[in-house]
Amino acid sequence: MNDASPVIAENIKLTQFAHGGGCGCKIAPGLLREILARAPQGLVPPELLVGTETADDAAVYRLNDQQALVATTDFFTPIVDDPYDFGRIAATNALSDIYAMGGTPIMALAIVGMPIGKLPPEVIGRVLEGGAAVCRAAGIPIAGGHSIDVLEPIYGLVGLGLVHPEQVRRNADARAGDVLVLGKPLGVGVLSAALKKGQLDAAGYAEMLRHTTQLNRVGMALAQIDGVHAMTDVTGFGLAGHLLEICRGSQLSAQVDLERLPLIPSAVQWAREGVSTGASGRNWAAYGTDVDWPETAPDWQRTLLTDPQTSGGLLVSCAPEVADAVLRAFHSDGFAQAAIVGRMQASGAGHRLVCV
Repeated sequence: MNDASPVIAENIKLTQFAHGGGCGCKIAPGLLREILARAPQGLVPPELLVGTETADDAAVYRLNDQQALVATTDFFTPIVDDPYDFGRIAATNALSDIYAMGGTPIMALAIVGMPIGKLPPEVIGRVLEGGAAVCRAAGIPIAGGHSIDVLEPIYGLVGLGLVHPEQVRRNADARAGDVLVLGKPLGVGVLSAALKKGQLDAAGYAEMLRHTTQLNRVGMALAQIDGVHAMTDVTGFGLAGHLLEICRGSQLSAQVDLERLPLIPSAVQWAREGVSTGASGRNWAAYGTDVDWPETAPDWQRTLLTDPQTSGGLLVSCAPEVADAVLRAFHSDGFAQAAIVGRMQASGAGHRLVCV
């Protein structure tokens, strides 16, 4: 029986069991805002430093003068076929929310939903092994979790962390004149679309895996830099969507230089050929009216601006005088393509994203 297990695993493609994959399966931003607008407002104690008010990456609850608890949950359907890689990507993505708040992870709980009648135990076990490997790399245990039998494979984590209350980095504290720094290149969604079409080669897959399994732990160091005002991670709504959340929360607008965006080279090639995810189109439909798009810019650039990033990079809004320190922190932690991509500015009519 054990000898047959690897053969069973190799013959199973996880993405065939899912209608979407990774952060691309998130509810579209416009529909999500409509749903949340109907949700009743619950108790908001004074200790709750960050809640649902600005669509931030995690909740933050003050424990005492020195510590605040960072709590988040993130899970999705498979973005890749390999179960171990799926577990690694999902866990890396989930822990990113803690780093985006400036926090240090302390433990995680696993969220597992699997079609038990379709997937053998060894495949499900490999998903869990992948997630556990990432948590070991982050220096934390998976201390429990919950599992259910569902139609599509789902995996993710509840992440818990700690941060000093004065070092919480919200997505709503950007200031006019701030520089915007993006930590990872864009294009993961495009590569996932090519993979699902069976067109992504081994080199493209390796590139995709390298970016989606790189922990954003640099967020802990960034939060300690005076002049870093706001942070978020770029995930399912694309760079444009998550930057617009910073704009709305901070009551500002933003400008992005399209030529300065760090991009995955192979994703650019695919985007030029018209490859994109359905989520990219849904993202643009949800917030395109808030974006000033240059008439001369090609469609492939818009595809990458709205491309859903699974386990994407940190987006930092910081004072210009500390931009070099922010870049050094990124580069020294292995984020070689981190770059200045734009700036925050006073808002005129509405909170807009201006692309140049």
